[in-house]
Amino acid sequence: MTPLSIAFLPLTDSAPLIVARAKGFAEAQGIDLKLVRTTSWATLRDRLVYGQVHAAHMLAPLAIAVNLGLSQQPAALSAPFKLNVNGNALVMATEFAAALDPEPAKRVRDPEATAHDFANAIGLYKRKPVIGVVHRFSSHALMLRYWLGYAGVDPDRDVTLRVLPPSFMVEALRLGEIDGFIAGEPWNSVAVAEGLGEIVAAGVNIWRRGVEKVLAMRTDWMEANAETVDRLLVAVSRAAAWCDDPANREELALLLEQPDHVGQPAEWLLTALSGQMMLRAGDAPVDVPDFLLFHREAAGFPWRSQALWIYSQLVRWGMVKADNASETLAGNVFRPDVYRRALGAAGVPMPGASMKLEGALAAPLPVGAHQGALTLGPDRFFDGSVFDPDDVAGYLAALAHRPK
Repeated sequence: MTPLSIAFLPLTDSAPLIVARAKGFAEAQGIDLKLVRTTSWATLRDRLVYGQVHAAHMLAPLAIAVNLGLSQQPAALSAPFKLNVNGNALVMATEFAAALDPEPAKRVRDPEATAHDFANAIGLYKRKPVIGVVHRFSSHALMLRYWLGYAGVDPDRDVTLRVLPPSFMVEALRLGEIDGFIAGEPWNSVAVAEGLGEIVAAGVNIWRRGVEKVLAMRTDWMEANAETVDRLLVAVSRAAAWCDDPANREELALLLEQPDHVGQPAEWLLTALSGQMMLRAGDAPVDVPDFLLFHREAAGFPWRSQALWIYSQLVRWGMVKADNASETLAGNVFRPDVYRRALGAAGVPMPGASMKLEGALAAPLPVGAHQGALTLGPDRFFDGSVFDPDDVAGYLAALAHRPK
């Protein structure tokens, strides 16, 4: 057996790693998998960068930021696999949410109108709203900035973004230290169940197939241990397929409920797994389709175009200066070549291309695949924008009228 250690945070989207160990998918590939539970993304990043673990359940933008030298010690990281698609939501304190549409379902289903309502509510609130984000370089934070920017809100001027570990968000909201937060499940559902806030926006309705967490590893280790990496990706891919099977939801929720995993009640974990979200305490659950995906529609495939979209947002908000070298470095963090090498022989259907127009699909589309049949799901941005990875500068120019 090959011993491997992977760091993770207690979030619902860590499920493929937990299942890979608990249900024997890792063992079947000859891997003795140790999961290292971690509290903050900064600690997880350091554990990976300094070699304390072999791989990590990581925020996709954080992996790119580390490569660009934006987050502590620069290091070469690679992401050959996406652990999930979508899965985050914005919770606001009940007092703030009262200034939005009174119907929570309408807020979540109409992100355009809700963004404008949110912009108007900022000026009426008792203070500049303080919104918790899990890390500066997180999909959550970039998606929040994108959504606010659409309504003319400057996230660096009109609100205060405060970095907190995901598991600290609910208590910070309870104490009034923040007025809302955007994070992955189950913390949104925990805040709602405890009557502290209401879900006012869902990541899936901002970007229908938004990239979230990746399986990241140091590039030198990945290249020196190709055979081990291939076995690991097979195990995690099969675990992700198990997670996406509706027949396994209740067992998965009970597995995640365990204290050494996510450690929250199964009933709160089931909301994201089923897409039946309680948006406000006491209300009936609302169907939010595709709230969290693990496997279907090639969810694990690391599209380089998605890495480049992340890069475009880092440029847009002044976190990195645009240049060809940085663009190339960012795009190369996602490794579809390793994904294909590892999973091709396992019979996993996968796209024939490594990049695509992001935001162009309004309906499911069958696409060319290396083997088997593959249909990609709708991937629209809520504002109708389309990102061409071959023209990052043109995309940014089209957004130039929005706040910087």
